[in-house]
Amino acid sequence: MTSTEDKFKILCSITRAAHFEWRQAFIELNPDKKPVEAVMKYWEIVGHDTAKAFLKRIKPDEPIVPQLAQMIVDSSLAMGENAELEVRNTTEAYVIHHACPWFEWHKRKDALEEDRPGCDCWFQTIVDDFNKALNTKIQVETLSTLPDGDLSCNRRFSVE
Repeated sequence: MTSTEDKFKILCSITRAAHFEWRQAFIELNPDKKPVEAVMKYWEIVGHDTAKAFLKRIKPDEPIVPQLAQMIVDSSLAMGENAELEVRNTTEAYVIHHACPWFEWHKRKDALEEDRPGCDCWFQTIVDDFNKALNTKIQVETLSTLPDGDLSCNRRFSVE
């Protein structure tokens, strides 16, 4: 019998495979276009949906940046990524990914050039939606990434 954990790992893999399957469908239907524009739109849509889900869980009386960063880490861990949170203070937190299946899939599918931009789009869309909904001035900055040859993906979330 397959364990619940094994079933979840399979489901996460199916989800990632589906991303690259729709990307392949786009390529086949649009042979004269590069898929990156569609991929970026995909991550923008995912970012809006993620922000909606996260905003429902925000405690407005508590510092927003650590809450947002924690939700991102929790989401990453749930999807089988190796992520951790480093909170410096109430206005600054770091989301660090030491390993990421998305990075491995992008390498395998010869689409590495879409990995960092897609993640950056997802993070920025979430931050933009938070700023709009909560009237905040949160910023996200990419400090290092696996696709760029770094040992981890490190993003700084802050509010000035």
